[in-house]
Amino acid sequence: MHDLTGFQRDLLYVTAGLERPHGLAIKRELDEYYDTEIHQSRLYPNLDALVEKGLLYKRRRDQRTNEYGLTGRGKREIDARMAWETRYEDRMSSTATG
Repeated sequence: MHDLTGFQRDLLYVTAGLERPHGLAIKRELDEYYDTEIHQSRLYPNLDALVEKGLLYKRRRDQRTNEYGLTGRGKREIDARMAWETRYEDRMSSTATG
């Protein structure tokens, strides 16, 4: 996951956290987190890039809506990133209390 942008990592995390993620649901979550509107011209090319990297899958839900989900590789990448972050959070906690 080291070659992803922060925005792409956020897309993975949001997609993992939604029950049946589709573009507009992902957009709403990101709009709230970023406290600004995420334009579709930024959202969909980044979702497509994650699909191309094999981290997300995309399937058609209906005529107008695509649904996204984590692939096995995407899940492993998130798990590895979270483990890496936890290592540093643990170090920060021990430094703050020590």
